[in-house]
Amino acid sequence: MTTAYINRIATAVPPHDVHRAFVDIAMTLLPGETERNLFRRMVRMSQIEHRYSVLEPVAANNGTWSDAEGLYVPGNFPPTTRRMEVFERFAPQLARCALNKLAVSEEERRAVTHVIVTSCTGLYAPGLDFDIVEHLGLNRSVERTMIGFMGCYAAVNALKSAHHIIRSEPGSRVLILNLELCTLHMQETPNLEQLLSFLLFADGCAASLVSARPQGLAIDSFLALQIPGSSRLITWRIRELGFDMHLSGQVPGELRRALEAAGSAVTRGNDPASIDLWAVHPGGRTILDAVEKGMGLKPEALADSRLILARFGNMSSATVMFVLQQMMRRARRGEQGCAMSFGPGVAAETMLFHAA
Repeated sequence: MTTAYINRIATAVPPHDVHRAFVDIAMTLLPGETERNLFRRMVRMSQIEHRYSVLEPVAANNGTWSDAEGLYVPGNFPPTTRRMEVFERFAPQLARCALNKLAVSEEERRAVTHVIVTSCTGLYAPGLDFDIVEHLGLNRSVERTMIGFMGCYAAVNALKSAHHIIRSEPGSRVLILNLELCTLHMQETPNLEQLLSFLLFADGCAASLVSARPQGLAIDSFLALQIPGSSRLITWRIRELGFDMHLSGQVPGELRRALEAAGSAVTRGNDPASIDLWAVHPGGRTILDAVEKGMGLKPEALADSRLILARFGNMSSATVMFVLQQMMRRARRGEQGCAMSFGPGVAAETMLFHAA
């Protein structure tokens, strides 16, 4: 059976670091000093240092923050229509940045047969798939697939689709783009739990090439796990004032228990200690802590995931690709790996791989 390989990955983020500005904005939304003190404590514990956005933060004379697009005006946060207008303007720019970093040669462009795009933070048509074809000058008959609204685990599903394509058509070359503009969906709310979920999210994009050429990371197998009775814990719905996120504080505990119950099923019967490379989606510090405890991992096992969390925050579907890119820079041939992402369901999408 033909093996699919992630040949290379390129990543990009917008130029504006908004982490500090968001913290300041959130402090003005909280109703009392008790909530503000708790929020400050959670900011310190988040282990996030930077998050990037297509929105440029602008400081007002009174010390408050806004953005250069005038999107987040106190008392007048925008409807979904306005947010999607901003997505349609900025998403192609960020996509082009990642694609340029991927440095697809003329020969590779002629060989690309499939384009797969994941995003859960914006949509328009003709969409990013057409923008990619146009930007790279791909064959107009290239097969295009959009994977939408699957949340943070969508990148693993895109890799799964590429894996199936390569196995059925070994000559295929699959270009994957994972792009999220999460910061377009901030809500004006005094709810502490909701503001803490906004504290995690950022914008980012990853582009990758998958083929049967034995270079990079070899894809071995996939496993999906859904936690029974957990569908209410992570929700993502389109509403009049943007996409409405609910991220329950119960998620880390449920995830830890589910991974403990799954045991070695995630690693297909292998001892988790035998896995050299853990590419775990950094959905937040508590998510990484839950995986570490649930899988019985040593603290250093998730160092790459914690590094990406600190530098970029949670960029939804793009984030695990940032972790895999970090690993590709140091992976030694033959090292075994496990990628893992989480999202609505609550579900985990896992992938075993090894360094070629």
